[in-house]
Amino acid sequence: MTHDELRQLEGARRRTLWALGSLRPGDPTASDLLAILDDLDDQERNDTPCSDKPLDLIEVRNSVSVMRHSSGIDIILEQTIPQPWRERFNQASIGSTRLLDGPYASDWDKFLACWESEMQHLDAHRAACSKAKLD
Repeated sequence: MTHDELRQLEGARRRTLWALGSLRPGDPTASDLLAILDDLDDQERNDTPCSDKPLDLIEVRNSVSVMRHSSGIDIILEQTIPQPWRERFNQASIGSTRLLDGPYASDWDKFLACWESEMQHLDAHRAACSKAKLD
């Protein structure tokens, strides 16, 4: 996947997750958003070689280097964030303040916590959608 394709895919994922975040699990309007996310997941899976198992959140967290900046603020080294996580973080951080040498480590930690929360919310939506189909 090219950088532009990844940027577009993750931009679409970010917009869809934000839209889904305002809905309660079981809301019938969520089904279109879930279909979009399923399609984005399929696109990502189809572009990833079978041997490349996606990194889980703990592996991603552990792979990123944090350094103390001369300003006294901890920053992360963007080049240590594996794709597609780097692009996910970039999409979620558009408009955020950062240092020239790298984003704030606290913003990275906040992104990871938010991602985990968003995935739990997404799972709740998928479970509610599956239950509705069975009823």
